[in-house]
Amino acid sequence: MRATLTVLGSGTSMGVPTIGCDCTVCHSSDPRDKRTRPSVLIEYDGRSVIIDTTPDFREQAIRESILKLDAVLYTHTHADHLLGIDDLRPLSFLHKPNRLPLYAHPDAAEFIRKMFGYIFNANYKFGGLPQVELRPINGSVELFGARFEPIVLIHGDAKIYGFRFGSGAYLTDHSEIPESSLAKLQGLDVLFLDALRYKPHPTHSTVENSLQTVERLKPKRAFFTHICHDLPHEKTNASLPDNVKLSYDGMKLEFEI
Repeated sequence: MRATLTVLGSGTSMGVPTIGCDCTVCHSSDPRDKRTRPSVLIEYDGRSVIIDTTPDFREQAIRESILKLDAVLYTHTHADHLLGIDDLRPLSFLHKPNRLPLYAHPDAAEFIRKMFGYIFNANYKFGGLPQVELRPINGSVELFGARFEPIVLIHGDAKIYGFRFGSGAYLTDHSEIPESSLAKLQGLDVLFLDALRYKPHPTHSTVENSLQTVERLKPKRAFFTHICHDLPHEKTNASLPDNVKLSYDGMKLEFEI
């Protein structure tokens, strides 16, 4: 089954331009250097699934003309991946009388339930709440004829999820990929990897480390995401192998799901 992936956001947790920064990339005229927080949209067979709801989700959804949504998968509960949850409201209303399903690791689901008590606590009687339902991930998630397999990643001291879906995989926010996870990432057409910058970081992969991962896994195409303002798009791309590129907001590609 053919699918389209749209990069909703390719930036780091502070976005690019970064508040208060006067660097060249933050003032770049190249639209590919404008990076909202990291998320992707996957569309197939008339269905739409997103990974993470960033603080920029409203802007991303308007930019990409997202008119419907069938499910949300969460990688983890850091603010740059979660805080757009309330902006699911208009899309969730389309599901009435059902609710829009949100999938997350059981610990992450409990965190979300507590953090957004006004959404999930039945005793709260606010108007216009997102009509959503949390569903803990316990193994692969079957969504509308496609399988989304959680891939354990190490993000500093935390274990979080990436996802494999058919011939594609999306692995954001990681400093390490366990051997058991690498074994699940063979034979990929499209691979997205965290590549924050060149300089080492305690919780994120670097360009060098992610290039090593590409060399090991040998996907047909690889794209870096969660990119900070250290990496100018055009200059960085010129230094990368032919099958590896920086992603950018609004980028679209097709693959088999």
